[in-house]
Amino acid sequence: MPHVLVAGRIHDAGIQLLKSARTVTFDLVNEISVESYAGLIGKADGLVIRTQPLTAAVIQNSPRLKIVSRHGVGYDAVDVAALNQRGIALAIVGDVNSGAVAEHALMLMLASARRSIVHDAATRQGNWQLRNNFDSAELEGKTLLIVGFGRIGRKVAKLAQAFGMKITVHDPFLGAASLSEAGVTPATDLAQVLGGADVVTLHVPLSPKGFLIGADELARMKPSAILINTARGGLIDEMALDAALRAGKLAGAALDVFSEEPPPPDHPLLSNDRVTLSPHNASLTRECAERMALAAVQNVLDFFDGKLDPALVVNRDHVKGLP
Repeated sequence: MPHVLVAGRIHDAGIQLLKSARTVTFDLVNEISVESYAGLIGKADGLVIRTQPLTAAVIQNSPRLKIVSRHGVGYDAVDVAALNQRGIALAIVGDVNSGAVAEHALMLMLASARRSIVHDAATRQGNWQLRNNFDSAELEGKTLLIVGFGRIGRKVAKLAQAFGMKITVHDPFLGAASLSEAGVTPATDLAQVLGGADVVTLHVPLSPKGFLIGADELARMKPSAILINTARGGLIDEMALDAALRAGKLAGAALDVFSEEPPPPDHPLLSNDRVTLSPHNASLTRECAERMALAAVQNVLDFFDGKLDPALVVNRDHVKGLP
C-alpha cells in the first residue's frame, strides 16, 4: 500500500479524501518548512507539498518517492531537475486558484489606491482629519499594465475592466493579435510601457535573469503609480522598492509574496506605510483551499491508480508509465 506524506497543513477536505480512499496510508505534517518533513520523506511513495522547498538533498533521501503533487500551480521551490533524474512525476492542481488570486490582486489595488491600511489606523487612533489629505485615488479611467496573461492575468483583466480601467498587457509568449482579440492593448516592450501605467500587476514565474522589476524599472514608473505582486517573491528588488516608496518616486505597492518567506522582522517594507502586505495567502480562501487540497490529493491517488491526467504533470517527458 503506497504511503503518502502531506507536508504542510491542507484543508481538511483533502485529509478526508485520503482517509476515505483506503488505498494509501499517510503522514501529515502541519508546519510548512523543510525541516519538519525531511525526516519523514524516506518512507514516502507520494508527497503533497505546500510552498516550502523540495531540494535535491531531500529528493536524494527519498528512495521510494514516485509522485510529488504541488498544492498549487507554481513549482519554483521544487528541484525539477533532481526529480527528472529519478523519473519522479511532478503534478500541479490545474485551474483551481486563478479566481481567488485575481480577486486578491484587485483587493490589493483598491487597498493601495484608497490607502486603506493607513486610513484604518488613523480612524482607530482618532486622527479623523487625515481624510482631508485627499491622498486616495480611483481606479476608473486608469491604465492597468498586466505583466503575464495566463489564467490569472486574464481574470484580473476582466475584473479591472468592470472598474473601468484601461488594460495593457505585456506577455512575450503571446502575439499582439491574440492579445487584441482578448480586448486588451498589447505591449511588446516592458520598459517602454512602464511609464504609462497607473497600476502594474505581475502574473509571471521567476526568471533566471534576475529581477523583473529592479531600480531601473521602478525609475521608469510614474510617481503616482502602484505596483502589485501576487505572483512570486523575487520578481521585485524589494530594497529598491522600499527606497522608491520612501523617496516619493512611487505612490504605493502591495505584495502577497516575498523573496524570503516569512520576511525577516527587520525587513524595511514591514515598516513602510506606502506598502500593503499579505502573507502569501492570495489563493487561501476557504473555497480555494478546499479545491487545492482535493486536487492535490486526487493527483496522488490518480497516479497510484494509473489514471493521472498527463496534462497536470509538468515533467511528463521524464516520467514513464503515465496514461
